[in-house]
Amino acid sequence: MTIGSLKPEEVEKSRKSKHVADHEAPLLPTKREEDSRFDEFDGASFPGAVFNLSTTIVGAGIMALPATMKALGLVLGIAMIIFMAFLTEASIEMLLRFSRAGKTTSYGGVMGDTFGKFGKIFLQICVLVNNIGVLVVYMIIIGDVLSGTSSSGVHHAGVLEGWFGVHWWNGRTFVLLVTTLAVFAPLACLKRIDSLRFTSALSVALAVVFLVVMVGITTIKLVNGSILMPRLLPNVTNLTSFLNLFTVVPVLVTAYICHYNVHSIDNELEDNTQIKAIVRSALALCSSVYVMTSLFGFLLFGNATLDDVLANFDADLGIPYGSLLNDIVRVSYAAHLMLVFPIVFHPLRLNLDGLFFPSARPLASDNLRFALISFGLISIIFLGANFIPSIWDAFQFTGATAAVCIGFIFPAAITLRDRYGIATKKDKILCVFMIVLAVFSNLVAIYSDAYALFKKNASSPSE
Repeated sequence: MTIGSLKPEEVEKSRKSKHVADHEAPLLPTKREEDSRFDEFDGASFPGAVFNLSTTIVGAGIMALPATMKALGLVLGIAMIIFMAFLTEASIEMLLRFSRAGKTTSYGGVMGDTFGKFGKIFLQICVLVNNIGVLVVYMIIIGDVLSGTSSSGVHHAGVLEGWFGVHWWNGRTFVLLVTTLAVFAPLACLKRIDSLRFTSALSVALAVVFLVVMVGITTIKLVNGSILMPRLLPNVTNLTSFLNLFTVVPVLVTAYICHYNVHSIDNELEDNTQIKAIVRSALALCSSVYVMTSLFGFLLFGNATLDDVLANFDADLGIPYGSLLNDIVRVSYAAHLMLVFPIVFHPLRLNLDGLFFPSARPLASDNLRFALISFGLISIIFLGANFIPSIWDAFQFTGATAAVCIGFIFPAAITLRDRYGIATKKDKILCVFMIVLAVFSNLVAIYSDAYALFKKNASSPSE
């Protein structure tokens, strides 16, 4: 399968005549005149593209955002969420600009155009690490919500356990198997990302339901005076506490990562001039959801906010119908993650195919290879979710680092290389800032996580 640098016949307003055969482009061309096996496709719509990109962005990362408020305080926390949205928009704009200049139709294409074969391979590996980690996290959260989880000897009942009691059919492995066969597998078998626009719209709606219920709970508790005023600024007392502020950067980057799907969405548009407006609309929608979730989540739970705020909804809320509201919050977000799964799975499959079968024919025309890759990846993710009890530490070491490369370091490196002489001085200053911030914050985060893990293991024998 050809990777990366295929050139369209023209780059103009309408892309109806453009044929895409690239490992990160859509699996099907936007106009399938040559292949009568497929129905006519006139291009993805603006709302569908916004929903697909928004669904790519809003995943499990939203659950960690209230904890960033606990670390940063309300003022700096909200400012950082908005700042990272602007930084994400800038990095995507750079990617698209250099893609246009090099007439490439994928992230892998522009990396290959700038850094050659090894640039494409490095990107593919980062996408594999990031997306497999993300999808395993999604499946683990779904299992925790529906079937419960045990931590430090304490069992937190899942929704199904709370409703029906403990039975073999609502055990973790069986529930995840049914979810995989009934939801993940059918949606993952769709070959065009635009086919997921309706599930993406439903996914965004479910995230909004989660947000609305949380806002309602917080408002009730504010009215009855059971919520204390949260901290507005971070509590910095020494160098260690100052450095710990940078550990939230990988979490924020992971929350906004969507770069690996931008080209796929762009390639399916009938009018490719809409992509910038689509990116801005999706980022505006997602940053609004992020700010509201962070603000009201931190207001609701204060210093008791956990790293995964969804786990906080296992406790008594102290309001009427609190148990029902807990279930609504958890079920709506578990359903949201189920529908996010195929959006993240789409580029994972394409990158794996491009990495191992770079010279094979397009994946869309090889049903056996398509089925084997899809089955293999889903099996790996399913096994990971069942046999890894908790992967948050591993996710911080691998997923967040890969996400920072995909979101900031690679776009900045492409711009600094400036193969076509189109980068401005302002672009280059911004790119240096992005690389320094990404590298420094990730080194600090990895050091902090390793130190905490070392201390935990060192203290275990004496306990």
